This record gives sequence, structure tokens and C-alpha cells, in this order.
Amino acid sequence: MYTQLIDSHGRHIIKLRISVTDRCNFRCVYCMPEEDMAFLPKPEILTFEEIERLARIFVGLGIQKIRLTGGEPLVRRDLPRLVDQLSGIPGLRDLSMTTNGIGLVELAHPLRKAGLDRLNVSLDSLNPEKFMQLTRRDMLQKVLDGLQVAFDAGFSPIRINVVAMRGFTDDELVDFAQFARQHPYRIRFIEFMPLDADHNWEDSKYLPGKEILERIDTVYPLEIVEPKGAPEPATRYRFKDGLGEIGIIPTVSEPFCDSCNRIRLIADGHLRTCLFATRETDLKTPLRNGANDDELRRLIREAVHNKEQGHMINQVGFIRPNRSMSQIGG
Repeated sequence: MYTQLIDSHGRHIIKLRISVTDRCNFRCVYCMPEEDMAFLPKPEILTFEEIERLARIFVGLGIQKIRLTGGEPLVRRDLPRLVDQLSGIPGLRDLSMTTNGIGLVELAHPLRKAGLDRLNVSLDSLNPEKFMQLTRRDMLQKVLDGLQVAFDAGFSPIRINVVAMRGFTDDELVDFAQFARQHPYRIRFIEFMPLDADHNWEDSKYLPGKEILERIDTVYPLEIVEPKGAPEPATRYRFKDGLGEIGIIPTVSEPFCDSCNRIRLIADGHLRTCLFATRETDLKTPLRNGANDDELRRLIREAVHNKEQGHMINQVGFIRPNRSMSQIGG
């Protein structure tokens, strides 16, 4: 094992998110425009073999957990093959995926067999009409079916990520709490962040985690299970009567930048050290030009050393990234 990745602020980097594609079969309003989305040409996207080689280098540098993202990762053909390649890397402790759930009916069992450990499923509404407004797709039932198939395949616990937006889905907070009480899933509410492709984010749509918690606690009393940062960014709460739990990820109101331990490899082979970074490190070009592993390690170490101190949302000097969430990877 090589020296651990430590940035200039003393943070140990142990998590890597790998975007396998920028394409998606949804068009969520906070993530992608409905039309005219420019996708990466296929030759610009890392191959499975390139991803595996870089992943082995990252793990050798101290990365312990890898999460596959998109776009929507399940639109990438033969994805279980990549999972099989990555799951065999010595030293990798956890391999997970964030998905919209559409492909789980067909792929949950192959993914589990290939070595995928955990699943996060993005689901922002349980109301079919609102779900269609949000995603611009009439696919709620298929997502719910996919969740059941994934549970049957052995994925547990399955986390469901809910982006809470004032004036749109805030009236479903209790509904999601009921869902968590009735199913073996962990609901995690995520504050709405300024990463939408159409730049429609505004304070009026932002719903702070504290308010989410208070509105649920009024109906279903909660108690804390695990505080934010120990070891995840979510603060976990369980219902006092023992029926299920929820989590709050207060990315905007209580950012966890001081303990951030993750970096991102984008589908085009650029290393991004912060979700809101304004600079990236190109790993694909040197990789394809014959760079050896030591040269790639040097580039990675240098990029991580210069990792941003924080995202600065709601602060003077905040600059929106020039990529949307779907282009960066969730």
C-alpha cells in the first residue's frame, strides 16, 4: 500500500466516485435540461479497462471505497462486467452505486453476483404525477419494482436519496417517513444544491435539513443514531418506536467540507476534487499517451494536495461549476 492521500488541509481521502457515463434516461429538472443536452462522444469516455487501471492506482494510494455514478450508470452497456473487474481489486473495502433505479429490475441480480456491495437509489417523489414532473418520465412504478428486486437480490440496507425542494416536494416529507417505516429502506433527505443545468436554483426553493427534521419529528418522533461525519455526511435518526430510520444531509446549511474525504473521477477522465470545483486534472490524456503508473500517481497526489477547502455556497465569492450534476457524477 502506498502513502495515503492527504490534502493540504490534513484530510485523508478514502472515497472515490467514478462516473461511468454522462448520459441518463431521466431529465430531472434540478439536474439536466429537457432538450439540447450535449453528451460526450463515446471515444471521450473512459473504457472499462482504463477505469480499472485508474481504480487500482487510486486504491494503491489509499482509496478504500468506490461508488459508481453517472449520469445514470445503468445505461452503460455491460456494467456488471466493470463491477466484476473492480470488485476484485485488492484493498478495496466497499463498492457501491448510485442509480435512478430504472434498470434494477433487469440488473440488480447480475450486479450483486458481480460483486456490488451497496445501492443508493435517487427517488424524489412518491406521487406519480410529481415524479413525472420532476424526472419528465412516467417511470415511478418501475423504480419501486426495481427497489423490491434489489432487496430480493440481497442489497440491504438500500438507501433512498431524496432531494427536498420547497414548494414542490416538501409536502411529501411525512409520506417518505411513512415509506421508511413500512419498507426496509433508509431514506436520506438531501438539501437542494445549485448544480442544476438550467441554473434555476434559488433560496426560495431551498429547504434546510433542520426544517425537514422538525416537520417529520412532529408526526413521528425521532432520536439520533449517528451524528454527521461519523463516518458519513448524513446525520442518522431512528423513529423512537423502532420502525425504521431516516438521514439528513445538510450540504448547504451545515456543510461537511472540513471532514470531506472524497474525490471524483468524471466519465471523460478528469479528476475533480470537489463537487463545486472550478478546476480539474486531466488523467485520460496522459493515460492514453503512455504515462506509467508512477506518473499517474504523481498527478493524483498533486491534485489531492490542492483539494479545495470548501464549496462556499451562500458565501461571497461562490462560483457555480461549469458542469451540471449529471456531467460531474452524483
